[in-house]
Amino acid sequence: MTVSSDIATFEDYLSRFGPSTSKDLALKLDAQKELASFRDDFEIPTVESVGGTKSITGDIKDKGVYMCSNSLGLMPKSVRKYIEEDLDVWSKEGVFSHGSNRHGNPWVSTEDRIVPMLEKVVGGLPGEVTVMNTLTVNLHLLFASFYLPTPDRFKILIEKGSFPSDFYAVHSHMKMKGYDPAQGVIEIAPREGEDLIRHEDIVKLIEDHGHEIALIWLPGVQYYTGQVFRMEEITKLGHEKGCVVGFDFAHAAGNIPLKLHDWDIDFAVWCHYKYMCSCGGAPGGAFVHNRFARDFERNRLTGWWAHKLSTRFVMDNKLDLCEGIDGFRVSNQPTLALTGVRASIEVFNKTSMEALRARSLVLTGYLEYLLKNMDVTSKKVKIITSENTDERGSQLSICFPGNNLDDIFNHMKEYGVVTDLRRPRVMRVAPAALYSTFEDVWNFVEILNKFEFK
Repeated sequence: MTVSSDIATFEDYLSRFGPSTSKDLALKLDAQKELASFRDDFEIPTVESVGGTKSITGDIKDKGVYMCSNSLGLMPKSVRKYIEEDLDVWSKEGVFSHGSNRHGNPWVSTEDRIVPMLEKVVGGLPGEVTVMNTLTVNLHLLFASFYLPTPDRFKILIEKGSFPSDFYAVHSHMKMKGYDPAQGVIEIAPREGEDLIRHEDIVKLIEDHGHEIALIWLPGVQYYTGQVFRMEEITKLGHEKGCVVGFDFAHAAGNIPLKLHDWDIDFAVWCHYKYMCSCGGAPGGAFVHNRFARDFERNRLTGWWAHKLSTRFVMDNKLDLCEGIDGFRVSNQPTLALTGVRASIEVFNKTSMEALRARSLVLTGYLEYLLKNMDVTSKKVKIITSENTDERGSQLSICFPGNNLDDIFNHMKEYGVVTDLRRPRVMRVAPAALYSTFEDVWNFVEILNKFEFK
């Protein structure tokens, strides 16, 4: 994924303002109009509300430092209003809520208002993108249609250390199709002593084994290291070798610009509760390229929501299948759960992924700069995420010496700093382009420097 050359980098700002590890640089960056955020659209937890007892500002009622959007994004303020409206119409109109325009949101078509905005975030065309189910359910549904093994081509390529949902799904589908995962699952791994998977190693593996691989299934962004894969190149090479190519975009959607259609990806799934800020367990997203839009003979696990709305309630059990991704839908949408997706995608619709990416690059560049230049962290912290900005998104994964990961986490939480741990050795730090400030980044590193490393 190449970043446009006209996007200002952190180095550009550093050159303009001069090197500094003081808070003054953070405040200057926050004052730049082109680096403005959408912070006012979100609820920001306070130090006190996340269990903190100390504050770098001296007041635990002040906003904390939230660096955990790679795990759960913060709540858009409009969610409360939308939930109240849906409860109101339900209480007053009962079953008529499905078509009611009382608050401008007939339930039967909520997804139809969300999807056009979502298409812009992930780079899909009309008919290719939908919101439905959850990530793992969508993964299973699309694997059922796109993992089509034969005796000569039955293997699946995944990354070593893949997220458990992907790992379990791959193994379960292979078993269901009568193949042994021990023989059929190929794991691409970092080289010994390295943390990241080299692109050239992925290329060589596909070139050497592509003839026996039925499905390439990789993340857009690796959840543990924050590594961004070269999705377009992997897809092109996989197709040249006759492989179906799909991606898990759980850590990519809302994080980095995506071009699912242009990159010619066959299918993909993602969740909406990380960078997409739609609440835990929110309905997920799915993509199927439009070259399959009228492939009605493709096997699929079908439900009544795949039936065209115009004839859905005829109830004659003669399937009138929707074209495109809508033909893979199964069930009625969970109305209240969709409020988070709706609220979040409306914030994304105020900007573009390119603009958010520009801000994200400066945020993570500043975070990297402080970690490498402040007194304690420069000696005690190792960043395992790539230094190449083309190979990372909002997340920097950092390691510490010794076995004090939990102590560090608790120290940070005491100051109202929220990150997450991925044992045995990684703290994931993810300033969000939508709402994190440069002052947040400075406060994070300043508080980390207060920890007494052994």
